[in-house]
Amino acid sequence: MREQSRTAPRRVLLTGWFSFRDGEATAGDVLALHRVETVLRGSGTAYEIAWSPGFRPDALHLDDARPHDYSHLVFVCGPLHGPQVEELHRRFAHCVRIAVGTSVIDPDEPAVTGFHRVLARDAPGRAPTEDLAARAPAVPPRPVVGVILTHGQHEYGAQRRHGEVAERVTHWLAGKDCARLELETRLDARDWHLNATPAQVQSVLARLDLVVTDRLHGLVLALRVGTPVLAIDPVAGGAKVTAQARACAWPALLQAEQVDERRLDRWWDWCLTSGRVAARQARETFREGRLPDGADRLLEALTSRGGAG
Repeated sequence: MREQSRTAPRRVLLTGWFSFRDGEATAGDVLALHRVETVLRGSGTAYEIAWSPGFRPDALHLDDARPHDYSHLVFVCGPLHGPQVEELHRRFAHCVRIAVGTSVIDPDEPAVTGFHRVLARDAPGRAPTEDLAARAPAVPPRPVVGVILTHGQHEYGAQRRHGEVAERVTHWLAGKDCARLELETRLDARDWHLNATPAQVQSVLARLDLVVTDRLHGLVLALRVGTPVLAIDPVAGGAKVTAQARACAWPALLQAEQVDERRLDRWWDWCLTSGRVAARQARETFREGRLPDGADRLLEALTSRGGAG
């Protein structure tokens, strides 16, 4: 490693794979960054973070960072490998360059030897250290939201609003501070991406805080396990989702023509507060069989020659 130079006053640029134009930000890398931030703030050290424009378009980007504004460059987490890391050494050649919480694959690679110090997470011939993300500052949990949308149902013809509903809902969800899980009610025992049984689907739904869906069975299966549902009917004028919400006396329903952020936010807030109790009550109603369904009349229909009704 190179001999460390001394520059005052100290000003640090924090970088990582989350900084590169074609890089990616992972949850582990960003938590590792938060751990480093905690240490720097505690010491009163001034720093800035360079973010990938694809991840944070309004933040400081590596291409816009002026090297001579910084005395130190710190590379956080990830592997020390490749031309992107080597370019940091060339561009910030005057800075003291430190890697922290990183993986070293080849100690002789220029991406590694260009640093003045490497505080490795793991490296050949060295005992591993705890990953930086393990001691990142704790954060309060966010709502976990299952998203069940359909792009099919062509039987509704000109009344279909599925594409518009999905676009508005997903755009709105992208701005919510929540953990989103895209889910399917379709079963397939051969595809590991999908659940193979209804019990598996229900096990996921039962662990969510909220379900957002434009599918009838997204509504019913969530209520079966007591999870509140923000339901949207994707058919103009309302169809089976609306009918089922009314049959279940479930109020958190929007028609395709009503989908806007104000209404979505209203039902979001209700589902995460009063809706929790209402969903548990719906679950008990289902379990106790308080509401009739078609199967209650099946035996009668089997012995009758009457028409539909």
